[in-house]
Amino acid sequence: MFLFENVKGLRTHDNGRTYATILNVFQSTGYHTTSAVLNAWDYGVPQKRERFFTIGINKCFTNIDGFKFPKPNEYKPVIGDVKLDRHPSKEECSFYSDRKRAIMEMVPPGGCWSDIDPHIAKEYMKACWYMKGPKTGILRRFKLDEPCYAIMTSPSGMYTERCHPLETRPFSYRENARMQTFPDDWAFTGSLASKYRQIGNAVPVALAKAIGLQLYKCLKTIDSERGE
Repeated sequence: MFLFENVKGLRTHDNGRTYATILNVFQSTGYHTTSAVLNAWDYGVPQKRERFFTIGINKCFTNIDGFKFPKPNEYKPVIGDVKLDRHPSKEECSFYSDRKRAIMEMVPPGGCWSDIDPHIAKEYMKACWYMKGPKTGILRRFKLDEPCYAIMTSPSGMYTERCHPLETRPFSYRENARMQTFPDDWAFTGSLASKYRQIGNAVPVALAKAIGLQLYKCLKTIDSERGE
C-alpha cells in the first residue's frame, strides 16, 4: 500500500491533467486507488486545513474497497482547547516589527484588516487592498472559540498572519506544533525559522493517525486474504 498527500489544488491543476498523469502512473504500475479531500479539523486538529489524499493498494492483494477513509469526529476542537504560551522568548517565537504590532493592536479577537481604520488598512496592505475576495488572512487575530487557519511555514508574512488571541504576536513555534497536534515532547531542531518551516510543512499528527489506523485495518484484511 501507499499514501500520497498534497494540497487539494492538485486535483484541478492544469484542468485536472496533472493529477490524471500521476494517477495513470499509479494505476499502470499495478495499484487500485481511491482519493479524498480531508479537513484536519474533523479529526481532532484545532485547525482548518484541507489536504488531498490518495491511497493505493496493490491489485495482487485486494480491491480498493478494502480501504475506508476515517469518519469525522463528533467534536471539533478550537484554539481554546490548546495550551497557549505566555510571553515566550525570542528563541521560541518570531515577533512583529513595532509598526506591525501597533497596527495589529487595533484588530479585535476574531477580526482582520476590515475591522480597523480603512486608511490604515489600505496603507498597510498596499496592492493587496485592490485584490478581490475577503482577504481575511491579512491582519488576522484569532479568538479562543474558533479553529486556527492552516498553519503556514512563516508566522508573520502578509498572507500568513496568525495572531495570538491573547497577546499581540504570532504563535510560538511550540504553539504552532500544538495546532498541528504534535506532543510537547517532540523535539524540533535547527533555527527558529527552520522549526516553523518543519511544522508548517507537516501533516497534522491526529489526522495522520486517523488515516494510519484505517491503513492498518486494511492491511490486516490483506493479511487475511493471504492466509497470514
